[in-house]
Amino acid sequence: MTEKPIAPRGINHLVLNVRDIEDAHRFWTEVIGFQQVGELKEAPSRPNPPKMRFYSGEGEHGVHHHELALVENPDLPPPPAEWVMFGMPSAINHIAITYPSRDAWLRQLNYLQAKGIKFDRRVEHGMTHSLYIHDPNGYGVELVYDLPREVWEGDLDAALNYAELLPTDGPDALVDRVEVPVFGAASAARK
Repeated sequence: MTEKPIAPRGINHLVLNVRDIEDAHRFWTEVIGFQQVGELKEAPSRPNPPKMRFYSGEGEHGVHHHELALVENPDLPPPPAEWVMFGMPSAINHIAITYPSRDAWLRQLNYLQAKGIKFDRRVEHGMTHSLYIHDPNGYGVELVYDLPREVWEGDLDAALNYAELLPTDGPDALVDRVEVPVFGAASAARK
């Protein structure tokens, strides 16, 4: 018998209820860059399935068979007029999406700005650099690239508590520092 829970590898996928699956589909594919890999279809074992689509990131099937699924539920309450980081009347605060590199992340920010997507918040955290936007349902979406492990592994708590707010408009919203603080033992070793 096991005395404690077995640590999972991570989150396999997330399923979001959305008001309009077409609006949500456009956001997650045309704004974020996911690819649709499937959708529920009627079958003898599944009469009248809900409108549900499955999405994956990088590569043909991403890290898993799918990382995101959308289920249409037109009865959801309307999203708040303005997205804010904390205090939203939503069960999900935000969903973090990782980009494979700093360069890919910066290209994505440039793409979003050129498309006129509102940047809600730009933050340099101690373990990621992040842009927050929101989807048509009011869900916060954090786009990140991970800083090297040696930056934060010496003191993860300090890295988690570090946040430098950055501009959200114009060319300054696309600036990203490469010289970043190092937390914990690695920080002391650099001196």
